[in-house]
Amino acid sequence: MTLSDIDRQLLDRCLDNEPQSWEAFIDRFLGLVVHVVNHTATSRGVTLPVAERDDMVAEVFLTLVNNDRAVLRRFRRQSSLATYLTVIARRVIVHQLATAQRNAAQKNRIASEETLISPVEQQVEDRDQLEQMLARLDPKEADIVRMHHLEGKSYREIGHHLGLPENSVGPMLSRARDKMRQSQPGV
Repeated sequence: MTLSDIDRQLLDRCLDNEPQSWEAFIDRFLGLVVHVVNHTATSRGVTLPVAERDDMVAEVFLTLVNNDRAVLRRFRRQSSLATYLTVIARRVIVHQLATAQRNAAQKNRIASEETLISPVEQQVEDRDQLEQMLARLDPKEADIVRMHHLEGKSYREIGHHLGLPENSVGPMLSRARDKMRQSQPGV
């Protein structure tokens, strides 16, 4: 299908920044972009709330106007404008969906890491109680617990600071946690 005269004139008016041209462009292609967003999301197994769909539609139109309408200026006019816009919209939506999935996966990973906190760590209500529990440990074990959980240091950093092999920090931390659990009243 070739570029129609109506679309050619509308495109030229938009590229020349004529008054009301962008509004006419949106009126003409809004339905198409909404359809592409819905279809792309559905084909990827994603159900979009109306607000997210509207955000994605807006992102498509923002892409079209960015950098002085660079995307529209690159249109070679060898197909219909609707075909070109469909391709552009689909690329934008796929990128948006992939970004959203990566962000959701990262949030899930962080949430799952937070739920992996041991019951001892969840039961410790304040630093004083923790210090009492640490006092019952071997000084090196107490240092490892402090450095890992209070200072956020990695096993490598702890090993370097205490002169221990990195692969021995984890087992020592685990033993220290076990001792702390056993020293808890009612455990």
